[in-house]
Amino acid sequence: MSEPDDLPVAGTAVLLRPATGGIEVLLMRRPDRGSFAGAWVFPGGKVETGDRLDGDGEQDDARHAAVRETREEVGLVIADPVALSLWQPPAQAPVRIRTWFFLSRAPEAALDLSADEVVDAVWTSPERALSRHAAGEWTLFPPTWMTLHGLCGMQTVDEALEAAGTARNFTTRVIETPAGTVFEWDGMRLETRSLPWNLVAG
Repeated sequence: MSEPDDLPVAGTAVLLRPATGGIEVLLMRRPDRGSFAGAWVFPGGKVETGDRLDGDGEQDDARHAAVRETREEVGLVIADPVALSLWQPPAQAPVRIRTWFFLSRAPEAALDLSADEVVDAVWTSPERALSRHAAGEWTLFPPTWMTLHGLCGMQTVDEALEAAGTARNFTTRVIETPAGTVFEWDGMRLETRSLPWNLVAG
């Protein structure tokens, strides 16, 4: 098994825009193939050679990847994304990629979806996205679910960006229990046996 520093790195962009009563995020559905088959995710992908600019560190490489992937996948050009979180994959994951999540204010432009990588895309409130997952309508992966949960209740884009602060490190542990699969991070447990998922703070 590779050590954490040897893992591939990716960048993900969580795009925000103002909406009546709060904020909306951009979620897109992947095709029914690959690691995220049919799931609703934020734009993003692995760091490529062109993302490694001027000897920048890993976080900046991931930031460049998030910006590039957002342009390629949904046609939006974003600037100055703020680091939100770093997700370390569990040891048993079939594909292990360390992923940085970034928050960004969305530009006022129309979406231009990549036919190869995006089946659909919608602007929705974090609360509505979690409700669709709870009803079994949408597939979400734990990092997406946790990010949406953290954005619930935010009233403005500025509030969400200011609340990001220092990027939080989520080192994921997956535990199989008689009650089902549990995802653990420092001080938190996400119980996924049945819908809706249940987040328990330690």
